[in-house]
Amino acid sequence: MEQQGEDQDQTSGTAGNDADMASVMGFSGFGKKARTFDLDAIFEQTRRTAIERSQKVTEQREMKDAEKQKRALMRGDSHADKASVSGGKGRPATSSSRPQCDSSSSDSEDDSEDELIGPPPPGQLSSRRAAEEDEEFVGPPLPPGYKDSDDDDEEEEDDDNPVKRIPDTHEITLQHGTKTVSALGLDPSGARLVTGGYDYDVKFWDFAGMDSALQAFRCLQPCECHQIRSLQYSITGDVILVVSGNSQAKILDRDGFQVIECVKGDQYIVDMANTKGHTAMLNGGCWHPKIKEEFLTCSNDGTVRTWDVTNEKKHKNVFKPRSMQGKRVIPTCCTYSRDGKLIAAGCQDGTIQIWDRNLSVHTKFHCRQAHVPGSDPSCLTFSYDGTVLASRGGDDTLKTWDMRNFKKPLNVATGLSSFFPMTDCCFSPDDKLLMTGTSVKKGAGNGTLVFFDRLTFQKVYEIDVASSSVVRCLWHPKLNQIMVGTGNGLAKVYYDPIKSQRGAKLCVVKSQRKEKQAETLTQDYIITPHALPMFREARQRSTRKQLEKDRLDPMKSHKPEPPVSGPGRGGRVAMHGGTLSSFIVKNIALDKTDDSNPREAILRHAKEASENPYWVAPAYTRTQPEPVFAEEELDDEEADKEPEWKKRKI
Repeated sequence: MEQQGEDQDQTSGTAGNDADMASVMGFSGFGKKARTFDLDAIFEQTRRTAIERSQKVTEQREMKDAEKQKRALMRGDSHADKASVSGGKGRPATSSSRPQCDSSSSDSEDDSEDELIGPPPPGQLSSRRAAEEDEEFVGPPLPPGYKDSDDDDEEEEDDDNPVKRIPDTHEITLQHGTKTVSALGLDPSGARLVTGGYDYDVKFWDFAGMDSALQAFRCLQPCECHQIRSLQYSITGDVILVVSGNSQAKILDRDGFQVIECVKGDQYIVDMANTKGHTAMLNGGCWHPKIKEEFLTCSNDGTVRTWDVTNEKKHKNVFKPRSMQGKRVIPTCCTYSRDGKLIAAGCQDGTIQIWDRNLSVHTKFHCRQAHVPGSDPSCLTFSYDGTVLASRGGDDTLKTWDMRNFKKPLNVATGLSSFFPMTDCCFSPDDKLLMTGTSVKKGAGNGTLVFFDRLTFQKVYEIDVASSSVVRCLWHPKLNQIMVGTGNGLAKVYYDPIKSQRGAKLCVVKSQRKEKQAETLTQDYIITPHALPMFREARQRSTRKQLEKDRLDPMKSHKPEPPVSGPGRGGRVAMHGGTLSSFIVKNIALDKTDDSNPREAILRHAKEASENPYWVAPAYTRTQPEPVFAEEELDDEEADKEPEWKKRKI
């Protein structure tokens, strides 16, 4: 027994030493027993809390629905007299206050996970408080972005109606020129707009840099004497594709400097696939929506070509549209699908042909009678979801096509006149509307921008743009602003101060810069502090003081007389030019003497010559003091009497 006690003492001592050592070295926590969990209890508790929360969510939804119904009833009763309206307002206030209290209590329960202690507040008290808050508004005014629940309901109704989203409350007009604006391009961020027209000019507009004068910051002619057919920014916005009436597309940077120019093909080669570029006038072009280096062009040589910005010497692929007989057809417009996998072209024979981007031989979709043959489709565009294709034809129609069933059009709108080969159509950013422009003859009315519902294809809205045709239209998804190019050289921007972002809103708020008066050039002033007083120049005055001094000087402030137009007046003769011949002609015209008889004209000076001889008489004073004149010969008189056929011919 004693031995066992000693052993226990030894073991307890070693254990105590080990514990002390472990505590010193930081290992004291390793000897604790692992904590055990009751998983069944945890799962049961989680299930109960989930059921409670789902019940609360359903109750809140039911309360919101009941509130909406009561508000609708209140709006319906608002047309009654005042007494009934006030009574109606008082009734739903009590009922609507209860769900508010319940929702607030549910929120507090969710946050604290504690049960509500004490009875709930009476409904009449909360209703009175709500009524007092509605009647008397205490405190600072609400911020401009604050919206009540009623406003939220109205917004939901507006969201259901896509026409309410059209930004047409305000507009600005950019004066491009006097001829048709045939191309519009807006960069992806919406900071810069570029316009091109039949006057060969390309103008750059910077919304952030413009003031209310609305002047372009750069104007150039990248393709000399060729009309601009299409302008488009790349997906990154760093370069611009310029398609003009010649056979070579150009790429410009954001400031208008040329980056590349596509090569021109050999027009003597029959097979267009064997040439490096287009050989005839371009009709259109666009950028790839996913690959920033690739773009597309179509031409009158009957080909659609893809290009790479890094290789300007040769195209990437060639697509050749064919008619039903296998003959060459001219593509008048082309575009990529939204995912960039398809290439679509509208052809001169009225067909729409679509290829797979990687397979250039056979078409993937082909509609033979999409539009009237010879009507030249002017625009093709895909919807944002990629399932619908819209085509604008020269036969005054607008059609939509389902990509899953491409044989027949989904909807057709007729009576939309189009006089230009680049009349646009485009989808709204929410994909619910489709808009296009109409053309009018000079003095025959206003060109309009027409909006159609995508599903029903009913005309839901119309904007009178100008007394000319609407050629180009563009609806930017980020800015929510509509750009329109017209036939009389105007580019209009439609926007809404609330629904739109940046863009035209940036420049209309800036006041117009004052023009600085032209300052006269003063002489260079050399400062010589150590020069003698007799050689020291007078101190240079400021330009303003010098101008005031010159204004008092009658010689410097004398306004030169303008040139005389029409008959002379005040002793001045109208100018006829600055050359010697014009001066001689003017003096001849002023001489009114009659020189029809040369003998009399000479003898008129005979008396003066005899009294004051100067040239001939002094030379013959010694040899022939008296002048001897030749006598008239009779032969001359006889010769005059001879018949005409005997006279000598000189």
